[in-house]
Amino acid sequence: MLDFVDSETDLKCDARWQLVERILLTDPFKKSTRLPGLLCYLAERSIHGQLNELTEQRIGTAVFGKPSDYSPAEDSAVRVHVRQLRLRLHEYFDCVGRDETLIVDIPKGSYSLVFHSGLRESASPSEIPVEAPVAGPKKARLAIRQVFPWLGMTAALICALGWYHAHTTMQKLQRLPWPLNAIVQDDQKATVVLGEGNLMLRLLAGKEIPLQEFLNRDYLKNLITPGMPENEARLINYISTSQLTSYANVFVATTLVRLTGPHSDQLVIRGASDLNPRDLEHGNFIFIGSSSSNPWVSLFENKVNFEIVEAIVGERSYFRNKKPRPGEQSVFQGLEHAGSEGEDFATISLLPNSRGPGSVLILQGLSHEGTEAAGLLLADPTDRAKLEQAVGVREDSRIPTYFEALIRTRVVAGAPLSVDIVSTRIIER
Repeated sequence: MLDFVDSETDLKCDARWQLVERILLTDPFKKSTRLPGLLCYLAERSIHGQLNELTEQRIGTAVFGKPSDYSPAEDSAVRVHVRQLRLRLHEYFDCVGRDETLIVDIPKGSYSLVFHSGLRESASPSEIPVEAPVAGPKKARLAIRQVFPWLGMTAALICALGWYHAHTTMQKLQRLPWPLNAIVQDDQKATVVLGEGNLMLRLLAGKEIPLQEFLNRDYLKNLITPGMPENEARLINYISTSQLTSYANVFVATTLVRLTGPHSDQLVIRGASDLNPRDLEHGNFIFIGSSSSNPWVSLFENKVNFEIVEAIVGERSYFRNKKPRPGEQSVFQGLEHAGSEGEDFATISLLPNSRGPGSVLILQGLSHEGTEAAGLLLADPTDRAKLEQAVGVREDSRIPTYFEALIRTRVVAGAPLSVDIVSTRIIER
């Protein structure tokens, strides 16, 4: 039960608020830019009983700086972050906070926090059954006869559970396809980072938006100019503050979830703007989209051979082959524009994480169709086997084979229909 307190009551003295403060001191919250503010807002309103403040509209304006007339039906930022917060809270009580005597949760379909006891109450002395005393040797013989069968059953149960655990673990390992087995592991989360559609504003800026400007939101300052029509300024503000992504990104993300099967609970899906540089210091990552929509990809461009070049922002882009092999093209040009018919190209790259331990998988196309084609290749067992053979992966190797592969897709009416492998490279550690 949540006992409401008067709004004038000092939160510092409330055990529920003290629990929230302990949660905020953990790494997942210290490294997040949005979740701490969201948790504080929900906790303060829930403890004070201000449930009228816990609507999606109010949270969006108070926590995320949305305009008062924004449409939650079109902008899912609040729902997305509340889902992330719910997962982080579960992770806290499963690990760091497993000994907490008070637990907080966000019931599905609600934005209010619910606090409840984390420990079962001990039975009172009157509830504990007491057996009648048995005298001397008779008591000992009775105890042996009672305990011995249970020892055998317990040993059998332990053996059965051990076999079941080993069997299910092997099944899980066998079902995890390459190259995802280098990224998704039982002992740590793998972060899937989606490219963001609001970077289409680079077309207004007339230039690429570097990672530093993207993180600091500096590029937004020059987009709304004095004298700009109000409707245009509102549109720019809406796009810049919304979490937008493409169909291709969603398709690839859902493909990854399906491919990882029993391991899908190890995937954490985040937008590019929800990441910060310290996050890359540990863990495995999957980046979806090129640097034009996912600026984090630019951190790894010096590690790969096939580099996306866009001479004029918004115009036709191409892959530059930095070191062409005999018979290879130096340039691979994609579609004239998204939705047109023709050839498009993409790369699938598995690299060591240069900023910390772990590995990074990058799926990027010249257009949305190319990115979608990268997901299609991974989803098809035959195509995966061809790529694995082209890269020369050893089945018995426990060390990841880092590589990049350039793939080509035939696009009709905005849909990739076929995928084939053009060239591969091995990437040294």
